[in-house]
Amino acid sequence: MDAAAWPDVARLPRGSRARTAVARALVGRALARLPLRVQYPDGSVTGGRGPVLVLRDPAAFHRRIGADGLIGFGESYMAGEWGADDLTAVLTAMAEQVAELVPGAVQRLRGLWEHRRPSAERNTPGGARSNIRRHYDLSNDLFAAFLDPTMTYSAALFEELPGSRDGLAAAQRRKIDRLLDLAGVGGGTRLLEIGTGWGELAVRAAARGARVRTVTLSAEQRALAEARVAAAGLTDRVAVEQRDYREVDGRYDAVVSVEMIEAVGVEFWPDYFAALARLTEPGGRVALQAITMPHARLLATKDARSWIGKYVFPGGVIPSVEAIERTARAHGLRIADDTAYGPHYAETLRLWRERFTAAAPEVAALGFDAVFRRMWEFYLAYCEAGFRAGYLDVHQTLLLPVEPRAPRTVLR
Repeated sequence: MDAAAWPDVARLPRGSRARTAVARALVGRALARLPLRVQYPDGSVTGGRGPVLVLRDPAAFHRRIGADGLIGFGESYMAGEWGADDLTAVLTAMAEQVAELVPGAVQRLRGLWEHRRPSAERNTPGGARSNIRRHYDLSNDLFAAFLDPTMTYSAALFEELPGSRDGLAAAQRRKIDRLLDLAGVGGGTRLLEIGTGWGELAVRAAARGARVRTVTLSAEQRALAEARVAAAGLTDRVAVEQRDYREVDGRYDAVVSVEMIEAVGVEFWPDYFAALARLTEPGGRVALQAITMPHARLLATKDARSWIGKYVFPGGVIPSVEAIERTARAHGLRIADDTAYGPHYAETLRLWRERFTAAAPEVAALGFDAVFRRMWEFYLAYCEAGFRAGYLDVHQTLLLPVEPRAPRTVLR
């Protein structure tokens, strides 16, 4: 293991014996309540049913959790100290009871072991660029190894579950077309897309006859999106810019933003919705796709650093439907239509995970080491489990301007 690349995985954290002992007791209590089996290094197995969590180094496992909670749980997997015969099934069993696994009295003391979000990861204009670069600029080839040919990195919409006879690419196009329909995009529409991805939505909108301005903070995404627009012969209809949403000017008939709000951060949600309102023509439409979590969980976790925030999405915060509705309304937008389809995201993630696993030699050849590959496997399974358990959901939402109140008439 490259200790310089993975300092907190290569070495065990400093942890007191007391905290490790508490972690061992709490983890043992939690595992005993879950529909899991646990296999220990001597080959013994506890539990009567369910998938198997293979505990290879119990001492290191408990020490990491005692020192760093759920961050330590993920780092222990990255270090190979535990594994599973079915990782997603193990994580789903945990996610289904996430609120009950830790006793209430201990939850109230979470501030003693929880890490706060680093101030360097605040999504200021400079911080947002750095956060986006750490994930989306890893390598276009990495993402191509597990995404479908549309290069779409958000929830697909399948014709039926599980899976779809017409494949992942068709399901991604179905999702995009539904968003474009929701936004009323057609011939002559002036469309702004906040969060380009690798350009599939912009290409499909332009093919409808829209004129598209699409912005991203990722240099890698911009380069490939421009190449894909050119290959489609649509450079006269699509402008791809490397620009912060706060820097965009003008007014548009429609604004579409797909799973970008998760990268905005609670502190800057007002800026984001203010930009949506400012950039939309009177009578225009805003179509959002957003991952969501229950509002109570958002309030409990919004200031804490998570494993996924440390290793995958720095600066990211998943909103709740309530937070979206409140913040949008405060800036003159109302929810006019909302559709949730979380099980489709679980299926999307399953397909990505299977493709990533099959592409392991290709990913290794790109220079991503074994720790990275275990991290990415854990990330995809962790997210899939959240959607399968219902802890996470995904929504397509139409926002319209709040209707002005009619003037009051006073009879005298």
